[in-house]
Amino acid sequence: MSQVSAHPAYDYRTVRQFAIMSVVWGIVGMTVGLLIAAQLVWPDFLASQYSHFGRLRPLHTNAVIFAFGGCALFATSYYCVQRTCQTALAFPALARFTFWGWQLVIVAAAITLPLGFTTTKEYAELEWPIDLLIAAVWVSYAIVFLGTIAQRKTSHIYVANWFFAAFILVIAVLHIVNSAFLPVSLFKSYSIYSGAMDAMIQWWYGHNAVGFFLTAGFLGMMYYFVPKQAGRPVYSYRLSIVHFWALIATYMWAGAHHLHYSALPDWAQSVGMVMSLILLAPSWGGMINGVMTLSGAWHKLRTDPILRFLVVSLSFYGMSTFEGPMMSIKTVNALSHNTDWTIGHVHSGALGWVAMVSIGSLYHLLPKVLGLVQMASVRLINLHFWLATIGTVLYIASMWVNGIMQGLMWRAVNPDGTLTYSFVDSVAASYPGWIVRVIGGAFFVIGMLIMAYNCWLTVQQAKQADSIRDLSSPEPQTV
Repeated sequence: MSQVSAHPAYDYRTVRQFAIMSVVWGIVGMTVGLLIAAQLVWPDFLASQYSHFGRLRPLHTNAVIFAFGGCALFATSYYCVQRTCQTALAFPALARFTFWGWQLVIVAAAITLPLGFTTTKEYAELEWPIDLLIAAVWVSYAIVFLGTIAQRKTSHIYVANWFFAAFILVIAVLHIVNSAFLPVSLFKSYSIYSGAMDAMIQWWYGHNAVGFFLTAGFLGMMYYFVPKQAGRPVYSYRLSIVHFWALIATYMWAGAHHLHYSALPDWAQSVGMVMSLILLAPSWGGMINGVMTLSGAWHKLRTDPILRFLVVSLSFYGMSTFEGPMMSIKTVNALSHNTDWTIGHVHSGALGWVAMVSIGSLYHLLPKVLGLVQMASVRLINLHFWLATIGTVLYIASMWVNGIMQGLMWRAVNPDGTLTYSFVDSVAASYPGWIVRVIGGAFFVIGMLIMAYNCWLTVQQAKQADSIRDLSSPEPQTV
């Protein structure tokens, strides 16, 4: 395979490390998810004190969101900021610390969560010593990223960097405020907030973890890698700026929709619902901007599976950002809450949007940082695309059907006012959908294993090319 020369000013070492570990942690996190999906069908499957659903579910969410998604965000943001600012990473030693510190966070989570050390706050289950390490890594991340922008060789700050910077700064604030605990032992602490206030702050954090970690950060990816892979400029740069400001101004207020029909004041629930509905406009503006970037390049979808990953991810982004505001409406939420419909909605965003845009971006990025033209096997990328797409559709469709069925069964009453179905009846009726979910999840995990093999082949090709170049050159080569 022919090589392209790497830009001598760019620091790709940390980018390579995060890219590879994103694939590794993706396999780990999704395999755990497949295991707990199987346990809902076969409750005794590999179940023990440390591996039952209650212990593994937070491990799955943390591994997929913060290990797989986090490493992908580190890799792509460090890559994009260098390329768009035409300068190397600021503070390279600190960038190395963000890699090793983040891996330590992930390993600590993988040990403590199965042991039952948890704050019980969703997406914020890790106990206070790990939270302190997260804060140190994240502040270092902000210093490296913003420092690189500060030393840029260009006058303009590209829109992807605006999204990455907003995601970094907001997540720092969310994490520090929501993780305000009073430690009582090495792995036990209590929130300084109480009652409805604790719930409100948790879902201000929880939904903005979705809004900024799983949306703004990955929109940064979209605004860089879709135009690069398509070979076209962003459809409307002005729309991208409107998209940015509208999104960050609105998302912060939407978390209360997780607390409908709770002890939270009714006006606060209504504010969360209204702001969620408003969010539809900037979300679809960004989706349309990404899809329309392919104007004049649609023919590339026939032969470019990386571009397919990116475009299909935008389709799922549009679908999940329509579904979310709809489910925030109180009357809809009365049917959907605590059902599998919510699980389907989360995974249409997590698998269809976050995972697919990450996978497409990593397939674009990895050869570049290894000094190659493309991945070792385009056929394997194509196979991965179809496995991921079919797996995602099976997963979310089964959860939609299950969720609506569960909601209708739970609210069905007889003429005398008694419940028509027991909860056990709804569980039995859910089994076919849960089996389909296992099949869909298995497809997605197999696709990730194929990606790992393709990445390994690509790394080997890069090593062979480096060896040939070293043998043919009389001068010593620097890495």
